[in-house]
Amino acid sequence: MTAVSPTARAATAQATTATAPPARRRRRSRASLVAMIAGYAVLTFFAFVYLFPFVIQIVTSVKTNADATQNSLDLVPDPFTVDAYRRLFEADFPLWFWNSVVVTLVVTAGRVFFNALAGYALARLPFAGRTLLFGGILAVIAVPPIILLIPKFLVLRELGIWNTYPALMVPLIADAAGIFIMKQFFENIPVSVEEAARIDGAGTFRTFWSVVLPMARPALLTITILAFQGSWNEFPHFLIASQDPDLYTLTKGVATLTTGGLGSGNQYPLTLAAGIIMTIPVAIIFFVFQRYFVRGATAGAEKG
Repeated sequence: MTAVSPTARAATAQATTATAPPARRRRRSRASLVAMIAGYAVLTFFAFVYLFPFVIQIVTSVKTNADATQNSLDLVPDPFTVDAYRRLFEADFPLWFWNSVVVTLVVTAGRVFFNALAGYALARLPFAGRTLLFGGILAVIAVPPIILLIPKFLVLRELGIWNTYPALMVPLIADAAGIFIMKQFFENIPVSVEEAARIDGAGTFRTFWSVVLPMARPALLTITILAFQGSWNEFPHFLIASQDPDLYTLTKGVATLTTGGLGSGNQYPLTLAAGIIMTIPVAIIFFVFQRYFVRGATAGAEKG
C-alpha cells in the first residue's frame, strides 16, 4: 500500500474544491444575492415607515388649512404657501421660543453642574446615610413623573414662586437619572488619581473640579444632551408651573394651537410648522455633539 503524504492530500482537496460544479457555486451566489436584496428591502420599508410622518409634517406645513384637511396625505401642496410660518411669527411664537431658550440653557447648565456635584459626593465622600440617600434617588427614578405634578404645584405655591421664571427652572435643575449616571462614572475613575491630587495639596472641591471632572467628559456630554433635549421638550411641568401667557414655552404655547389658537378649524399647517421649528435646535445639538458623544461613550466604556 502506498502512503499518501499530507501535502498530497491537501493538494487533492484543493483540486476537488476548484473543480466543484459551477452550477453549485452559482446557486450559492444567487442565494446570497437574494438574501442581501431581501435584507435591504426590509430596511428600506421600515425606514420609509419611520420617515413618512416627518415628510407629511413638512409638506403639510406649506399647505393651506383646507388642503391639509381634505388631502392630508397628499405629498404635493395645492397651493404651496408659507402662510403658516408667517402667522406664527406674527403671533406670540417668538416669545415662546425665547422663553424656551432661556429655560433650556439655565436648566442644562444647572443639571450638568449639580448632577456632577451630587454624583461625586455619592461616589467618593463618606457621610452618614449615603446608601439610604442613593436608594431614595433610585426610587425617584422609578416613580412616574406625572404622579409628582400636584406635589410640585403645591411646593411652588408655598414657596411663593409659582407663575414666575424660577418656577419654570428650579424644579428641573437636577434630576435623579443624571445623578445616577454621574455617580456610576465617578466610581470607575481610579482613586489613586484623587489621592495624588490631595498629596499635592488640593482640597475636595479642587480635586473634583480640576482633576476628576475633566476625566468625566463622556458622562458630562451625555448629561448635556439629555438635559437639553429633556428641558426643551418638557411639557407637564410647564403646565402646572405657570399660567401667565408671557411665561409660555414652546411646548405649552404650541399646545394652545391644537385647542383653537390663532383661528378656528384644525390648524394642521400652523401646528406642524411650529413643530418643525421646535425640532431644529434639538437636531442641531444632536448633529454637533454626535461625534463627541459617540467617541466619549466609547472611551467611557473602555475606562469602565
